[in-house]
Amino acid sequence: MPYQEIIYEKEDGLAIITFNRPDFRNALNYRAIDEALEAARNAEADDSVRVLILTGAGEKAFIAGADIAELRERNTMTELGRRSGERRVLANFLETMSKPTIAAINGFAVGTGLELAMACTIRIASENARFGQPEINLGIMPGNGGTQRLPRLVGEGRAMEMILTGELIDAQEGYRIGLVNKVVPQTKLMTYVKDLAKKLSAKPALAVKLAKNAVHTGLNMSLNDGIEYENKLFAILCGSQDKQEGVAAFLEKRPPNFQGK
Repeated sequence: MPYQEIIYEKEDGLAIITFNRPDFRNALNYRAIDEALEAARNAEADDSVRVLILTGAGEKAFIAGADIAELRERNTMTELGRRSGERRVLANFLETMSKPTIAAINGFAVGTGLELAMACTIRIASENARFGQPEINLGIMPGNGGTQRLPRLVGEGRAMEMILTGELIDAQEGYRIGLVNKVVPQTKLMTYVKDLAKKLSAKPALAVKLAKNAVHTGLNMSLNDGIEYENKLFAILCGSQDKQEGVAAFLEKRPPNFQGK
């Protein structure tokens, strides 16, 4: 079945999910969540895809929060039920994918939009991007990982300020506090993101997978446990064909031919 709320494309080893509700600033409804999760799972299972990019349609928004019509119908019982759990699966899946994910943030990334962007491996913002967790202004709080991922990225104090005031910050402030990796002109956003994605896709897939896993898993461990976990993954890579090829190519002064094994 064709997607209704997103566009899913593939090109040159890259997969691109575009949230396609520009008339609603790409506000995220349940259908868009379901479709994006299905597309992300397809990208994960597709050996031809090396990097997944997420962006929003138009020039105003990446994702400007949740669909307010759906939010109005939520209550304590719905948010403790199955559907709420499914909503959180998308962000968790993006965070734990074996392949790098890049959020190309082309405008407003607020509420659940920022939460999805923070679940991505790397975030690149256009100059007109705006970020925030404004849920407090609706009498609620972030409910899709915002209270957990934001302080891990920008520190507890700055996260508390953003969450408790609900105020938005601009792209340069997002870069200054470490929320995004780089800010580029709007017209050059997708070109920059695709170039970055191609650089990542040229790296050995197995090493990328395990390095990403080491960082993500280690953040939930003590420092000593994280270092031990890192060493185990490092040991696995030292026995890989890609390691042998990488060292040989370096010594022979030629480009490596990685096979992901």
